[in-house]
Amino acid sequence: MAARRGPGRRRRAARAPAPTAATARAALAAACGAGFLWGTGALVVNVLIERHGFTPENISFWRFVVGAVVLLAVFGRRGLWAAVRPLWARVLGAGTCMAAYVLLWFLGIERIGAAIPTLIALCLPPVLVTLVALLRGQERLDATLVAILAAALAGTVMIVARHGGGAGPVAAGDFWVGVACSVGSAVLYAGFTLVSGGLSQRLGAGPATTCLTVVAAAVMGLSGLFRPLAWPVEVAPEAWFLYLGVVTAALALLAFSWGAARISPTALTVATLVEPLTAVLLAALLLGQPRARPDAGHRQCGCSTWTTRCTTPAMPPSARPAPR
Repeated sequence: MAARRGPGRRRRAARAPAPTAATARAALAAACGAGFLWGTGALVVNVLIERHGFTPENISFWRFVVGAVVLLAVFGRRGLWAAVRPLWARVLGAGTCMAAYVLLWFLGIERIGAAIPTLIALCLPPVLVTLVALLRGQERLDATLVAILAAALAGTVMIVARHGGGAGPVAAGDFWVGVACSVGSAVLYAGFTLVSGGLSQRLGAGPATTCLTVVAAAVMGLSGLFRPLAWPVEVAPEAWFLYLGVVTAALALLAFSWGAARISPTALTVATLVEPLTAVLLAALLLGQPRARPDAGHRQCGCSTWTTRCTTPAMPPSARPAPR
């Protein structure tokens, strides 16, 4: 019987479609789309904090709850939990990491607005992920990759150096707390990116996103022990909460997970640099944030995003080592 099963496995493997350049480009576009949606979410969080007085914990909790409800309605099947059981520790760790990096990002927005925390939280992860990928042999260092990462890192340093004096409406103390939260978010996001692709390959993008969002909602629910987690009673905040949950949690995370299973971690993190570019431009245009007006640092990050979309090779899963 074992001899009969062996050829069957080989036949099924032979029928599996090989990754194509078109699939890699679609995955890169999905990651860029997720970044764009997250960039719009940064502005919504800024509005909910400044104009409606909601706390970052409250916003993060309801964002994940709404997203989890939507994803469970679409992907919640009885077999899902059986598939997750062998990976429960990885799913729990990744979901907790996702909740933490989103909360730190929101805390940064609470202190210094939407643009700068989003830039810091998204420009640093490509550097961190690439260092890990190089050590694991998942990436090859070339001139294009060095130029892209140098642009992202230099842009982040220039942004912090320019605004580090705390001039303007933000006090120096709040500014550096916001920067610290954003850097912490960047480190956690980098770690999340390194494991999310493997989960999406094992479970599928939809089921993986569903499980991670449910875990993140449960983790953020613990913050209710310290602060009340109240659903808004006015129409405008309710609409924004639904937008965050449906669009920036369920839809964007689904696109991110689909892309994560098909491109390398470095390409994934650099593609999502569309997010800070979106947040910077929209914050300047719609919220009139003076700190969001593009300077040399913003242009460095934006340039690295554009270069990546044009030149960064998307590595299919078959070209990467199997997830550990």
